[in-house]
Order: sequence, then structure tokens, then C-alpha cells
Amino acid sequence: MKAIRLILICHALTHAQKTGCLAHPDDGILPLSGPPPALEPGVRVLAAPERRARETAAWLSAQVQVERALADCDLGRWQGMPLKQLQAEQPQALAQWLEDPHSAPHGGESFVALNERAGAWLKGFDRPGDWLAVTHPWVMRAVLGQVLGCSLAGARCIDVLPLARVELSFTGQWRLRLG
Repeated sequence: MKAIRLILICHALTHAQKTGCLAHPDDGILPLSGPPPALEPGVRVLAAPERRARETAAWLSAQVQVERALADCDLGRWQGMPLKQLQAEQPQALAQWLEDPHSAPHGGESFVALNERAGAWLKGFDRPGDWLAVTHPWVMRAVLGQVLGCSLAGARCIDVLPLARVELSFTGQWRLRLG
């Protein structure tokens, strides 16, 4: 069995993140300073379908394959809304969503559903070699929770900053690689 090395990278900073708004699929990234980090030869690049992930991936590599399973959590009617507006207009719904991983008061996807989707993708990822996948904080939390076997509440406690990297390897079982 040939090993798999998978580096997950969070998309770059967006205006929505900077201004305290929830994500929207059409959010673009803010300008990046400096050249991108060099990729090792042979690394293949995947990106979630949202604009911010595709733009970050294009900054890293000219050849990018879109991977639908890496899509961000669907926030339904809350997409693009300012967090302060939600706190003022729907404080109970927001609190429920933040506390209960099964809830989706926005009409979109719950963290449980996202976790199942990310887990199924990771379980089925059987492409040997070196990979880099540009995705989103919620997806990275779900994947890390799967690899570490932690509870949903534990996975939701992981902070993922723009351009954060997590390296995983697979040789019969997924492992977190720290270096």
C-alpha cells in the first residue's frame, strides 16, 4: 500500500471574516502579499467549490481540481449575514446552533451532517501520493475530529485561522503529522 500525504489548508482571509459576517459561497479572498509557498514537485491540489477556496488554491498552483465534498457548511438563509445582526435578531437560534451540533436553524447543514460528509470523504480518499486540499474552517474541524476520534463538541473547539495548515498521512489509518 502506497502512502497518502494530505495537507489541508484553510482558504485565505475574506472581507466577510474581517468584518464579522458569516460566509457566502461568492466571498472572494483579500489580496495576498508575497509569493505563495513553494509546493513540492508532484503535489496535486484540490479545492472546495466556493470562490474563496478556489482563489486560494489558484494562488498556490495553476492546476486545481474542485472537490465538492470539501464544500463549506451550508449556512442556508444565514449566508453572508453579519454576526451582530444574528445576535440581535435571532439570539436563541444562534445560541442553539453554536451549542447543538445537530441543529440547523438557518435551514442549511448541521455540523453533524458536515461531519458525516467530511468523514465519508476522508474514509473514501484512497489516492496515493501527495495532496494539498484548500477548504474551510468547519471542514478542517470535522476532518481533525474524525482523525483524532474526538467528540463533535471537541471538534467544534478547534480554531482554524486563514491559511492554517494541517498535515495528515495514511498508511492503513489516518494520522495527524506534526512537524
